[in-house]
Amino acid sequence: MKKGYLSLRNLSKQFGKQKALQEINLDIYQHEFICLLGPSGCGKTTLLRILAGLEKADGGHLTIEGKDITSVPAGKRNFGMMFQSYALFPNLTVSENIAYGLRNRLTKSQIVDRVDELLGLVELAEQCNKVPSQLSGGQQQRVALARALAFSPDCLLLDEPLSALDAKVRVKLRREICRLHKQFGMTTIMVTHDQEEALTMADRIVVMNQSRIVQIGTPNEVYERPNSPFIADFIGAVSFIETNNGIKGNPILAIRPEHVQLVREGHEKGRQGIVREIEYRGTHYRMVLELLDHLDSPLMQFLTVDLQAQAMGTFNIKLNQKVTFNLPPEHVIRFDTLSDIAVG
Repeated sequence: MKKGYLSLRNLSKQFGKQKALQEINLDIYQHEFICLLGPSGCGKTTLLRILAGLEKADGGHLTIEGKDITSVPAGKRNFGMMFQSYALFPNLTVSENIAYGLRNRLTKSQIVDRVDELLGLVELAEQCNKVPSQLSGGQQQRVALARALAFSPDCLLLDEPLSALDAKVRVKLRREICRLHKQFGMTTIMVTHDQEEALTMADRIVVMNQSRIVQIGTPNEVYERPNSPFIADFIGAVSFIETNNGIKGNPILAIRPEHVQLVREGHEKGRQGIVREIEYRGTHYRMVLELLDHLDSPLMQFLTVDLQAQAMGTFNIKLNQKVTFNLPPEHVIRFDTLSDIAVG
């Protein structure tokens, strides 16, 4: 059995009467990229702060390579941390910001060499003498990343580092973070509420809700095989369809929009619905169908369907048109209840 590099056992934290973390158990493997994903207030940032040593757990243990570091101060954990707010020194240059944490660790010549290396890695060599106010948001975040990597940390902890950036800058920076993660061979743990970031960056996603871990898995596992309606709804788009008018004991079906198959008129049989919404999204169209029963009466249930843009002309779909569709069994997820769908 694979042994955890960083192990969390029964961690708990409470602020007054508010439970921030409950029974957190997790093994993180060396060189792994983990994303802590969940809605606001789920406990993910509190957990990251406990890992960093910035917050003390009320109970439980934290070990790295078998050594208990639960009570080890933040400054002695050899963890690099990068914040959403950059936290750069405004009066120091780019080079000075990166070098700041190395002053008591390396000689002056070693610091110069290390800073030059990092400036090259984050593509900021030409900006080395500028202060933060002279940089763009993306450049400032790269300075913060270089500073977090400066002393070759055992673990890199990222607290929603990309959330304040523009969409295109976010995409570029998340690629850079993944590249540097692999290049340095670090163990990286990132907090995010952005499902796309988690799906594209993580080796494994740790989904949290209401102070607990609710699922751990690869991006494919949590997207294609969510273990609850909450996770199915939180990660990506999904439609829930009641069977037999919601009678207790009958399963709830869930399916992703891209898995619904539209059927051309005159071909294979299937279920039917009326197109109530059509939204153009560049690469595809997203439609909402109102489902019909076998008598063509509305069921007051709705299904989201994605159709590639080039296929839209083939189907010639219009608003209020009746269409036929199928739900491929291999992509249908079954749940007993929707009781936790609004939890978050």
